[in-house]
Amino acid sequence: MTSNKELSFPAPAHWIDGRAVLFDGPAIEVLNPATGVVIATVPEGTAADVDRAVAAATAAFPAWAATAPAERAAVIRRIAPGLKARGEEIAAAMSAEMGAPISFARRVATGLPPMTIETLAGVAEDFPWSEEIANSLIVREPIGVVAAIVPWNFPLQQIVTKVIPALLAGNSVVLKPSEVAPLVARTFAEAATEAGLPAGVLNVVHGTGQVVGEALAAHPGIDMVSFTGSTRAGKQVSAAASKTVKRVALELGGKSANIILPDADLKDAVTRGLASAWTNNGQICGAYTRMLVPAGLHDEVVNLLREAADEYTVGDPADETTRLGPLASEAQRERVTAYIERGIADGATLVLGGPGRPDRLPTGAYVRPTIFANVDPDSVIAQEEIFGPVLAVIPYTDDDHAVQIANSTIYGLNGAVFGEGEHALAIAKRMRTGQVDINGGQFNPLAPFGGYKQSGNGREYGRLGLEEFLETKAIQR
Repeated sequence: MTSNKELSFPAPAHWIDGRAVLFDGPAIEVLNPATGVVIATVPEGTAADVDRAVAAATAAFPAWAATAPAERAAVIRRIAPGLKARGEEIAAAMSAEMGAPISFARRVATGLPPMTIETLAGVAEDFPWSEEIANSLIVREPIGVVAAIVPWNFPLQQIVTKVIPALLAGNSVVLKPSEVAPLVARTFAEAATEAGLPAGVLNVVHGTGQVVGEALAAHPGIDMVSFTGSTRAGKQVSAAASKTVKRVALELGGKSANIILPDADLKDAVTRGLASAWTNNGQICGAYTRMLVPAGLHDEVVNLLREAADEYTVGDPADETTRLGPLASEAQRERVTAYIERGIADGATLVLGGPGRPDRLPTGAYVRPTIFANVDPDSVIAQEEIFGPVLAVIPYTDDDHAVQIANSTIYGLNGAVFGEGEHALAIAKRMRTGQVDINGGQFNPLAPFGGYKQSGNGREYGRLGLEEFLETKAIQR
């Protein structure tokens, strides 16, 4: 494996009209959060850079939109092997730029994006691009130029989730990666070009959300914005996009409840629940961050959590044995630490962890993986998205109480229920959230993913994820 210390990255550049565009202006430093060392730089893009990328995408759109869906799918399928061939490079970059443990980054980089591409290409090949309804011909057409604004927690997968269905639908794209984890965007653009994607159909502009993100959202040449990030930032994107009434799809924050029923396999539920809460250092929007347990089983659950937590080694993300690395940035470390301190101040029982860095890790963006018990469901740590390895255990009295707690936040992205099958299904149907996993149900890339309430709107993956990037026209005859 390539050590993070030995990595070298391409010259910093945007990707516009099928090629790298070097720059001589201000740069954004990309830091390794484990060490604080600068590992690369990317352009600090401007509104003028956005204009150039939108112009390239606008020029490329008509020919790509006119390409037969089967031909578009064939091009997109060829991206998957290109990414697989670069799997180790992508994993090392992900680990170095945002702190993901290398073993986890490798699984994510080499497995999920290629599988998602193959699955979505199959959806496009089987999609009903036109249909007859009485005397009407219903046709589905690409929207136009799509801005894809992605976060840092799953750099490549988030790109794939947005860009691939947009391209399959016949749109051209301007991609803005997160400035925290921007490195794999260049790799993706190169793989897409090698696969035969025409110049200008995919463009990449680096920069901050305040400048590049806002310019994209407000740009009159952008027909749709697909954004994943915090609820706060999503509101800003919506406001900027509203000036031109463009379509906006938002995948935002979450505070997912994991309801453990009295008839659950308790050890399995606790083990899987903690894994969800702490995977990727807790930096997952759909993580099960609230564990709702029967009051009579609360202490037993806490003991099982202590045992399960022993398996999580905190350390250098480049080490194969590390289960939890640093958070993505020092700012994120400070944010999560403030939530841990707030939990203590509000009277939650600290089971393990707490403020400060772990022992033997005096530097870097590390936090102590933390578990709170006897958490008030209305408290700050039970209501707000923390985005770090912090789990809140909340006791409940009966099914109605559990559902009421689960639905009590502004979010509605994900959730889980562990228990006897029919009992768990009945509870899942009452949860106001876009997804619910029963007894560890596995991720399905054919199923839609998205949120209720302030977790966003629209859906990703599967047929509904493709339809997000299409207009519908009715022709009467």
